[in-house]
Amino acid sequence: MAAPRGAASGSREGAAIGPSIHIDGDVRGEEDLIIEGEVNGTVQLKNNSLTIGPQGKIRADVYAHSIFVDGFIEGDLYGSERVQIRKSAQVRGNVTSPRVSLEDGAKFKGSIEMDPQAVQGAAASRGIVTNKPAATGAPVAKPAGQPQTSTMTPAKSDGPAAVKTGAGT
Repeated sequence: MAAPRGAASGSREGAAIGPSIHIDGDVRGEEDLIIEGEVNGTVQLKNNSLTIGPQGKIRADVYAHSIFVDGFIEGDLYGSERVQIRKSAQVRGNVTSPRVSLEDGAKFKGSIEMDPQAVQGAAASRGIVTNKPAATGAPVAKPAGQPQTSTMTPAKSDGPAAVKTGAGT
């Protein structure tokens, strides 16, 4: 088998599922993966990237750090860092990731949600832990603190006097 191209993973090579391979079930791993064959089930690469090659046909929900789609996928995509749907891709499913790109020419049917907490919540509800700094302490996601609370605090009534517009005096 030829060595997989490092297109999505930089200089680091990953595992490859060739075009003649057909997998029914769950695929899990701790390295980058390129799929050129068929996978039906679930793909979990919580801290690694997945590339669905031009010949790849996936009927599965996918959980990965980064997801790059060139082939066909029917299922939901959960990328804790990014999901990139390239022009040759056909996607039927929902995409949840903080960063999503959809190239001109790609076929897409579904919804897109760009919320980091939604990715973690969806993965946690299925028993998948994402972005836990197990081996590396790299800051991949902010903890579920309350940064929005500070933006929502202007609920004081002394500041916005314009609220009384239209109220008779």
